[in-house]
Amino acid sequence: MEANFSPVSDAAALEELFARSHTEPVLLFKHSNACPISARAYSQMTAVKTPVSIVVVQKSRDVSREVEQRTGVRHETPQALVIRNGRAVWNASHFDITSDVVEQAVRENE
Repeated sequence: MEANFSPVSDAAALEELFARSHTEPVLLFKHSNACPISARAYSQMTAVKTPVSIVVVQKSRDVSREVEQRTGVRHETPQALVIRNGRAVWNASHFDITSDVVEQAVRENE
């Protein structure tokens, strides 16, 4: 796993992420190990300078479902979300995930 990635694999880690979103924008990336499109998005996310919280859906399906319930953003993989003040303020999926677009979304929600 890349140095700027922090795994979110349980409810406690997800709760900490949502709590942190009240002081700064949080970048969350939902990744599938079995999908070539997700592999491409993962490569883009490695170029992002902002810390990335990552949910690997094969390992943490319940966390992925909870993200969908808490944000109201329909689950897709790959998917990137910026969470601010406990809600999703931006999201993208599939080929729309590029390092430049993600970094811009984080900056716009600081």
